[in-house]
Amino acid sequence: MSDNINIEVVYALAREQTLLRQCVPAGTTVAEAIKLCGILEKYPEIDLASNKLGIFGKLTKADTVLRDKDRIEIYRPLIADPKEVRRKRAEEVKVMKKGSGEITAEI
Repeated sequence: MSDNINIEVVYALAREQTLLRQCVPAGTTVAEAIKLCGILEKYPEIDLASNKLGIFGKLTKADTVLRDKDRIEIYRPLIADPKEVRRKRAEEVKVMKKGSGEITAEI
């Protein structure tokens, strides 16, 4: 059995995605793998204390020990609250429906 595992680290911006494959020692944590892969140098805005982290779409903690073939995902903060955006969109639809009465003109 090998003392190394293969992992991926991904980070996505609006117009750019980065996927890094890395072989790390067994027992490596999420935070250690992120530091080892060099992504923090490429994206200095990543803050391990504030960015949420996940493994295959499920939130995880920085001290989680990785398994072979895990994919670490570094999440960016949301620009807008999705619930608030949906609420505003629903309000706009109500206003549009309310004002969509037929206009008739007499000749």
